[in-house]
Amino acid sequence: MKKLTLILILAHFSLNIFAQEDSVINVNIPSEQKYQFSTVIDIEASNVKNQGNTGTCWSFSASSFLESEIYRTTGEFIDISEMYNVRHTYNSKAYTYVMRQGKTQFSEGGLAHDVFNSIKLNGLVPEYSYTGLATDSTRYNHEKLVPKMQLVLDNYIKLANKTGVNWKKQVDSILNIELGVMPQYFIFNGVTYNSKSFLEYTQINPSSYLTLTSFTHQPFYNSIILDIPDNFSNGIFYNIPISDLVSTVDEALKKGFTLTLDCDVSEETFSQKYGIAVIPKNSKNNEKSMTYIVEEPIISPEFRQQEFENYNTTDDHLMHIIGLVKDQNGTEYYKIKNSWGASGSRIGNGGYLFMSKTFFKLKTISVTLHNDAISETLKKQLKT
Repeated sequence: MKKLTLILILAHFSLNIFAQEDSVINVNIPSEQKYQFSTVIDIEASNVKNQGNTGTCWSFSASSFLESEIYRTTGEFIDISEMYNVRHTYNSKAYTYVMRQGKTQFSEGGLAHDVFNSIKLNGLVPEYSYTGLATDSTRYNHEKLVPKMQLVLDNYIKLANKTGVNWKKQVDSILNIELGVMPQYFIFNGVTYNSKSFLEYTQINPSSYLTLTSFTHQPFYNSIILDIPDNFSNGIFYNIPISDLVSTVDEALKKGFTLTLDCDVSEETFSQKYGIAVIPKNSKNNEKSMTYIVEEPIISPEFRQQEFENYNTTDDHLMHIIGLVKDQNGTEYYKIKNSWGASGSRIGNGGYLFMSKTFFKLKTISVTLHNDAISETLKKQLKT
């Protein structure tokens, strides 16, 4: 009897503890609150575009970023041609693929630094002078373009006698047909430019930008070459702690700088339709989190690294960070400009998404920004 009484007392004591723990856990968790966002920071950006059936988000995001940079420094909005830099980058990818004898990826993908590599060598042109659309086309579609080029490249690689075979000319011919012939000169605001003189007009210096990342398998504050499939050009990343990455993004936005964002968008809680990107603590709340505020987990550097190494976090997609919003509880989200068109968002974001900082901490691969957006403390820490 004493033993039974003791058991009952312990059971009652345990239930009280759990009840107390539950009350503590749930005390700050909103119940059935629909998102209500208010603007914290909103930086000027061009209209949302649609990359169509292509893997060229890297050029659309970086071009949008450049348009905001041009406006920031000159006060003028210029519609930059995304496909001009795509065209030159396809040539670079083809050369890399051939020289590595097909032992590398050849695809539509790329990264923000590929656009800066391109404009450093080839300059910039406005959209109207080179749309990159085939005759009578109104929507981008590179579904057949890359396989056509790869067939030429693979055939050249397999040839025993390569003398006299001009694969570069063959690739250029395909690109001219599919994307159009690039202009040598064009008129902008009544003045004749070429791509190099137009770059000077925009006041963009490609050397003034750098890319930040955060992974624990490499030393922090060092420059690294990140081993991801789309880094065909072996671009340099500066590796910093994830807390520094978040604070750097926040400070850049406060100073009026936008950033490009490379991240994983394979989560079902990244939604263009709802204009939201969050990481629910309980996956049972995935659907609910599209409309209602739900609890999100704390993201540790170790978990972030684990998700990267097991391929749950991959470099799927690049977008443009242009601002900051907060919900009715004061929780902050990044305002993200996407390149999947302006329609299709149920909450009326028109092609923009609000990304929680939890999602950002877990799913971000890198951000690219102007040197001046980085704090002096961080600049001193980075080993360049």
